[in-house]
Amino acid sequence: MNNKVHGAGLGLRRDFLTSLEQQAPQQINFIELVPENWIGVGGHLGKKLRYFTERYPVVAHGLSLNIGGPAPLDEPFLQRIKQFLDTHQVLHYTDHLTYCADDGHLYDLMPIPFTEEAVHYVADRIRRTQDILERKIAMENASYYAAPGQEMTEIDFVNAVISEADCDFLIDINNIYVNSVNHNYDPEIFLKALPSERIVYAHIAGHYNEEDFIIDTHGKPVIDRVWELLDIAYQSFGVFPTLLERDFNIPPLDELLQEVDMIVDIQARYAETVKQVQHG
Repeated sequence: MNNKVHGAGLGLRRDFLTSLEQQAPQQINFIELVPENWIGVGGHLGKKLRYFTERYPVVAHGLSLNIGGPAPLDEPFLQRIKQFLDTHQVLHYTDHLTYCADDGHLYDLMPIPFTEEAVHYVADRIRRTQDILERKIAMENASYYAAPGQEMTEIDFVNAVISEADCDFLIDINNIYVNSVNHNYDPEIFLKALPSERIVYAHIAGHYNEEDFIIDTHGKPVIDRVWELLDIAYQSFGVFPTLLERDFNIPPLDELLQEVDMIVDIQARYAETVKQVQHG
């Protein structure tokens, strides 16, 4: 695994900036920013951002890379991203294995067709992005609700892109569960086939159930089955850094920290197991 961060993390949201500054919770080892929400922000909020990036290891999770889109890569945008990453000493830059724009922004993360042609197209764009940013990036396995033009399985597509692009991987545990329900596959088999040696960190989050369909909202607490899949991932690959995402219906910080504590507890259990094995 390629880890520059460790332990448990939390996605930084403006809703709890003041609470986080006042409490400085010990269980948070790193924070994640959405760079599009912060590039060019100055004044009071800009100072707040600098306060946190000077005190925590930082990763950045983008929304606008549009790695699978038909439009050319937005290279001026990537130059702004590079400046942001350098300014705040961001340790990992990640985005979604999706597309989100053509002539204009679609304001959603759309599925890339699972085809061999798409593998080559996307891998080439990832390599170009890494050249511009002068660093490896990590792509995230995304939730999706349709698979147009599918010629290969999701797991084969993800693995082929990551390998050909020679990039890192952000494993989203909730997305594995969401897709396994919506597309009727075994989440444990999918998880264990992912490229563990390329994992930089993980996301874990909640979702919304619509009868027998699941919407990936990051707006509710993590369910037990997703915690179980995180546990299985640690069993399979060893402990990797894991970050709690919450984008909507954001509760008070103390409530979020209860879920961060769950990550810490699971990680600690495996650390203790390793220690016992090492000492016979």
